[in-house]
Amino acid sequence: MHLSLSHHLFFTSIPSTHKSTTKTPISCNVLLNPLKKSLPSPAPPFSPTKFSPEYVPPPSLGPIQKLAAAALDMVENSILIKLEKNKNLNPMIDPAVQLQGNYAPVQEVPVQTGLEVTGTIPRSIRGVYLRNGGNTLFPPTGGHHFFDGDGMIHAVTLKGGESASYACRFTKTNRLLAEASLGKPFFPKPIGELQGRLGLARLGLFYARTAIGLADSGGGMGVANVALTYFNGRLLAMSEDDLPYAVRIRPDGDLETTGRYDFDGQLRNSMIAHPKVDPATGDLYSLSYNVISQPHLKFLKFDKNGKMTREVGISLQQPTMIHDFAMTQSHVVIPDHQMVFKLSEMIQGGLPVVHDPDKVSRFGVMSKIANHESMIQWIDVPDCFCFHIWNAWEEVDDHGHRVIVVINSCLTPMESLYFSDSNNPLKAELSEVRLNLDTGRSTRRVIVSGINLEGGQVDKHHLGKRTRYVYLAIAEPWPKCSGIAKVDLDTGDVAKYLYGSRKFGGEVCFVPNEDEDEDEEEGFLMSFLRDEEREKSELVILKASTMTQVASVKIPSRVPYGFHGTFISAQELAKQSLF
Repeated sequence: MHLSLSHHLFFTSIPSTHKSTTKTPISCNVLLNPLKKSLPSPAPPFSPTKFSPEYVPPPSLGPIQKLAAAALDMVENSILIKLEKNKNLNPMIDPAVQLQGNYAPVQEVPVQTGLEVTGTIPRSIRGVYLRNGGNTLFPPTGGHHFFDGDGMIHAVTLKGGESASYACRFTKTNRLLAEASLGKPFFPKPIGELQGRLGLARLGLFYARTAIGLADSGGGMGVANVALTYFNGRLLAMSEDDLPYAVRIRPDGDLETTGRYDFDGQLRNSMIAHPKVDPATGDLYSLSYNVISQPHLKFLKFDKNGKMTREVGISLQQPTMIHDFAMTQSHVVIPDHQMVFKLSEMIQGGLPVVHDPDKVSRFGVMSKIANHESMIQWIDVPDCFCFHIWNAWEEVDDHGHRVIVVINSCLTPMESLYFSDSNNPLKAELSEVRLNLDTGRSTRRVIVSGINLEGGQVDKHHLGKRTRYVYLAIAEPWPKCSGIAKVDLDTGDVAKYLYGSRKFGGEVCFVPNEDEDEDEEEGFLMSFLRDEEREKSELVILKASTMTQVASVKIPSRVPYGFHGTFISAQELAKQSLF
């Protein structure tokens, strides 16, 4: 059994006692830029379509199967659900908390054209902005975490000038279709339900149902709700708990799930949510981890045509939760941090994913052409835990030493993320880690302190090369995002764009200006924004060089807070695979 029990936790290590000896001057420019110009183009009235169980036929069961299914339903309703209701849920997994406000699920929306635009959409922006997120189909019967929801993609098609359309669709995973066929949830939720003995009972009940033919666990258990990657003409919806799902973008801007994607039979286990596409070669690099058996981790490489050319097993001492990694021009950088899987903890009433204080965080540096784990150089970085790495590159320092520079957001402490009663507020510090390949030592310095920075990107054309700027969400008040920050990695200067009172966004997406040279500042920033006071959603577009808003696209329905997104240009879409 291969089971990734959690796919988007932002767990972290113990707060660091290491202090940087290098002080970087920081200056901030705060911009509030409401646009005066409004170009109304009213959207036509519509009725959102809900993905309904009636669209999926129920499984065909024989008399004995029906009897067994009824017996399992009785066990769940009369015993398990009653026990769960008597349990005091932590607010982090309480559905009443997790699914309120703009975290509540929405219905599917077919393509809506003629959206109202404020300002002017730059003519160089031609393509589709897509963002993934959790959107639970059925009301939870037990615990539910924000990361447990079924995958839903929100898409805005932009054709330059003032034309824009919107649609949102569930990613039709095996899990979603199976639950829709029965009209209720029965796959265990990785975070909300897999805790302690009740979590074990949930697992047992699920496998009993699959044994009588109610669902096929071999067809995938994942929700595909975390990230989106466009590779070899395919949009892939990703989460650590399954294979990717391929989603086709139709000519009218609608979305269609084409199925679970195993790279033509080459991928046997799940893939992490953040693979990297090399901008120079078009090759895709990724990781896959296995909780049950060795090797607990694998490094994967696919050429630009989707052929697997590397699969390197990596024998970690403990199965470790790895959500992201980094890529330079010649190497990959693999984090091996302190969040580990210990399924035995469930027997003791705990979580299957725990923080191991005795483990020292480290990064592994491996050549992109390596064919064996012996070629990895591990370097300890004891004061660092990150779930997202924004970029990495190679340098030679003043002593002539080979150095890998890693730009990430170090998160502390774990308790403030998972337990809402923690006395320690979350810190997400943008940091620079330097891995010296000649001495085997590391250093870490905080680039920006006093502000939580998470959820962002560099210019994808510069991924793996030295970059000066990184664009990140201002994750305050956590987990909401109150603005966008542009950080100068050379000087530490920060330019902020704040959304305004009771307005919150999400991850920042950088869209290069294809009409200009490959300058890191010559592009645009995008994020969905929710005005909680007016109860309106929009897509905001900023000019990266000036951090000023140039356009806003009014979305005709609510867009919940979500996770990661991407922008696919019209040129890239022209090469989209038909299958």
